[in-house]
Amino acid sequence: MTTTTLAPEEAARTLFAELTGTEPAGVWSAPGRVNLIGEHTDYNDGFVFPFAIEHRTFVALGQRTDGRIRVASTFSSEVVDVALDDLDFPALRAEVPEWATYPLGVAWALLQVGEGTGVDLALASDVPVGAGLSSSAAIEGAVSSALNDTWDLGLDRVALAKIGRKAENEAVGAPTGIMDQMSSMLGRPDAAIFLDCRSLEADVVDLGFAGAGLELLVIDTGVKHSHATGGYGERRASCELGARTLGVSALRDLSIEDLPRAAELLDEVTFRRVRHIVTENARVVETVRTLRAEGPEAIGDLLVASHVSMRDDFEISAPELDTAVDAALAAGAIGARMTGGGFGGAAIALVSHDQVDGVVDAVTAAFAASGFGAPHIFTVTPSEGARRDA
Repeated sequence: MTTTTLAPEEAARTLFAELTGTEPAGVWSAPGRVNLIGEHTDYNDGFVFPFAIEHRTFVALGQRTDGRIRVASTFSSEVVDVALDDLDFPALRAEVPEWATYPLGVAWALLQVGEGTGVDLALASDVPVGAGLSSSAAIEGAVSSALNDTWDLGLDRVALAKIGRKAENEAVGAPTGIMDQMSSMLGRPDAAIFLDCRSLEADVVDLGFAGAGLELLVIDTGVKHSHATGGYGERRASCELGARTLGVSALRDLSIEDLPRAAELLDEVTFRRVRHIVTENARVVETVRTLRAEGPEAIGDLLVASHVSMRDDFEISAPELDTAVDAALAAGAIGARMTGGGFGGAAIALVSHDQVDGVVDAVTAAFAASGFGAPHIFTVTPSEGARRDA
């Protein structure tokens, strides 16, 4: 369908009109997210500290009477049309384009808990794809919210986050945790979500960035990645091996005091993977404590330590990410780290308002000097979670 420079809500409406010749019955949206700290801890039942951002995915929805689901998107020319009775994942995965597995997977997961009727869905988004800002969870959150309302399923936000995770794990085939979906569903302005990924208990914590004169920069390296393949799954397998060998149900159950025993029992690579998770959980807890006690200016060293652990122990960084972090810190950033699943994507830098331009210039120059493509650098603001817009 038509790609457009319209704002995403208007783009979704326009695409829906092109698809159906009618106006949608409603429009829903959900945000991407930045994870301030806590990487790869989510699927280890650990702690994370993300916030929703202002970049969102919108879905315009209209009802059908023929029991079919049709999905279209501004990021593909292909329209996918499937009978609800034929939604069967993972078997259907090979028959539809990858982007369509996200909305169709959500519908499939919801149909396992309730009944649905035919719908047309038109999607548009301004969440950068492949930048580690969870464009996938934004799709899942928008579609699950729209179908939950339209099909009158009555699921709460945590239940919809679980639906999104089921879709991503089983329909898309990406072995991710639940952090992205929870932050997209639960986001609030000027706050981050301290999430226990085992209990799904969520504590909304004021960040205080605005009051402290701080901005959070996202440095999108332009290096694309896919969670459904390669290194992400390997890291998860290493964590599961470590937990099994150490006799715990998940690495969340280990503390820093357990690391000497882990070093004796595990091979060197698996030990480093485990050490990252254990120390990262501790850093998340310490970040929340420090924010509450001392304010956001005091969390910089924890952000840097997180990046070093991901670079050296979990080995999920990339030269572009390391360059972004190093250049931002050299130019005066309070703290910086890669964010997201790794192997590309984005870094973040916490920067005082009056130093933003200098950090942007320094990172851009460092990329040019290294022969990398120019990064896309922008600020993000902690924002509202999934909602009905019209």
